[in-house]
Amino acid sequence: MTTAENAAATATTFESAATTPDAVVPDTKDWTWVLEQACPDCGLDTPAVDPAGVPALVRANAATWTALLAGDPAELRRRPDPATWSAVEYACHVRDVFRLFAHRLDLMLSQDGPLFANWNQDETALAERYAEQDPAVVGSELAAAAELVAAAFEQVTGDQWQRTGDRSDGARFTVASFAQYFIHDPVHHLFDVTGIRVG
Repeated sequence: MTTAENAAATATTFESAATTPDAVVPDTKDWTWVLEQACPDCGLDTPAVDPAGVPALVRANAATWTALLAGDPAELRRRPDPATWSAVEYACHVRDVFRLFAHRLDLMLSQDGPLFANWNQDETALAERYAEQDPAVVGSELAAAAELVAAAFEQVTGDQWQRTGDRSDGARFTVASFAQYFIHDPVHHLFDVTGIRVG
């Protein structure tokens, strides 16, 4: 299976994920506001991010996650409270965001104005048993997924940055704004785990 096929298969799994009860409150916020202003929590000035610089940001972010996931597995699986993901759960989410956005980027570059299928991150976390995954394995998978999406963004040139894709809620992205929106996610979640703001 090619990397593109693997990303597509992963996205399909996400879209059909089942649910079971969990104390984590589902995130229903529309985070597209980060395209208009800096995030007051993690500190990333998303509108100022150069889309062409996203691959380097992805690789740096992944390196920090990989180092973090080399720690004590028991500590990495411990939730700070029942309603907040553990470090390994956040890392699983970031890994899957890398895979999903690589797939969506491929759609934007190969189709005219694709409509993205829905993805419920909370359902995926339960269906894929994020809390039970091996931190070392997650670290390796996260690094591979990061390289996949970084390499994909590196291939974007010229007018391709203005190609579009739509979410089912009506949000429309160009490849450029998609890159900016995307990079906020792993950066913000690293802040969620470490408490360290950008800059």
